[in-house]
Amino acid sequence: MQSQATSLYERLGGVYSIATVVDDFIDRIMDDPRLNSNPLVDEAHHRVSRSGFKYLVTEMVCWATGGPQQYSGRSMHDSHAHLKITAEEWESFLDDFQQTLDKFAVPATEQAELFAIVQSTKPDIVIPA
Repeated sequence: MQSQATSLYERLGGVYSIATVVDDFIDRIMDDPRLNSNPLVDEAHHRVSRSGFKYLVTEMVCWATGGPQQYSGRSMHDSHAHLKITAEEWESFLDDFQQTLDKFAVPATEQAELFAIVQSTKPDIVIPA
């Protein structure tokens, strides 16, 4: 009998572990001067509630990794198109993501899977060069 594959959600430790990582990550990106140098991003970071933002990102990560949650927020395009995020800002965002994953010692295999999920959103977030 073949064992059922464990979802990324389960390998990450479920909602509580994901929420802990998201908490650190959102604080990191909202305070990053490299991202806030874009006045549209800076304004958005000061307009939205951190706790609400963390909730939606936690919901999304849980859903995207195979958890039972359903993402209830807007599409990545609708949430980001007006912010005019550049490729350079995207790289800063990825650097922040890497720092958070490293802080929590997320294993390399799971990091690679998470980065693939994040990279899949790039066309909806980053403006064309």
